[in-house]
Amino acid sequence: MADNTWEIVTRTGLKIIVRPAGVNDDTILNDLFHHVRPEDLRFRFLASVKEVPAEQIHDMTHIHRHKMETYIGFLDDNRTPVATLMLAREVASDRGEVAISVHSDYRNHGIGWELLAFAVRQAETWGLKVIESIESRSNHDAIELEKNMGFTARPHPDDPTLMLVTKKL
Repeated sequence: MADNTWEIVTRTGLKIIVRPAGVNDDTILNDLFHHVRPEDLRFRFLASVKEVPAEQIHDMTHIHRHKMETYIGFLDDNRTPVATLMLAREVASDRGEVAISVHSDYRNHGIGWELLAFAVRQAETWGLKVIESIESRSNHDAIELEKNMGFTARPHPDDPTLMLVTKKL
């Protein structure tokens, strides 16, 4: 694999090629988000959205790599986007935040699990000491997955509808 490309294999044997999103990937992310279930979009952006705004997608692909990285996971054919992962660093901190979205046709194949494990490894290489995710209390699947990966969940201090899910690295 190239320096900026990783291959992961899910529990179901699905091979995913992961690479950082680039400035020419707006269309790919836009297409991917059109294949994410509405409730998963709500969980990902913590707001009810029918479509991810172009400006927000642009921000995901035109990034400051010292603060944030967006990754795209493709099927082994390297053409079909099946997931995206955002890993952001808090400025002047050893903390990071992770968010993952998976194409609705590829849910329940272990992609979310493998991308979260990938995010943890990337966070460690960045020198982060803590990685966290802000989840809707209703997002039981994500909270359970994160707990199974060693994260701890507690109520978000600023919003009773949210959970702060944290893992010390």
